[in-house]
Amino acid sequence: MKNYDQLNLLELDTLKEIGSIGTGNAATALSDLLGKPVRITTPEVRIMGYNEAIEWIGGPEEITAGVLVKLGGQISGIMLSVQKLEFVNLVLETMLHKTVEDYSQLENLEASALVEVGNIMISTFINALSGLSGLSITLTVPCFAVDMQGAILTVPMAEYGGQSDHIMTIGGTFICDNKQMPCRLLLSPDIRSLNFLLRKLGVSSGE
Repeated sequence: MKNYDQLNLLELDTLKEIGSIGTGNAATALSDLLGKPVRITTPEVRIMGYNEAIEWIGGPEEITAGVLVKLGGQISGIMLSVQKLEFVNLVLETMLHKTVEDYSQLENLEASALVEVGNIMISTFINALSGLSGLSITLTVPCFAVDMQGAILTVPMAEYGGQSDHIMTIGGTFICDNKQMPCRLLLSPDIRSLNFLLRKLGVSSGE
């Protein structure tokens, strides 16, 4: 069984390709939902330790919004969409014709819109992963939270921290209306699922 820190270059490159395709599809889905062009820069896909990942998305004490979905079927794990305030206001301004100054102003209607967008982005990414690997992957109803980023990331740490202290991070920049907004996705399949996925993609024997 391979852990994240045991992946070879071919396996890492394969995961990076999945990240690139998945985020491209997510940008297309976001564009369709908002009814305006949305591009994403070439994403950076890295395998990071949890603490490093928290710093990468802005530090443990920074407040952010997150949409979290659990993966089931032939793959078990968690996927998290981190929604920075610039992205939140793009969504709210387009869908609800309003903006907020900080996360404390989010009400049920605004939260529902952010959950819808996060869920569509995650679903599109996972559909791309499913299509590339030929695996059947189901998703739970998404959960939404506004909290310090360190607290939000305790969920995957609690679920899978005993198996691995690493997580797959996918980051790029959405460009819409001449504005740039960070895109941050975190994917954490359990170790069994990671090995199964790599075998289905034909880049690992699983030994």
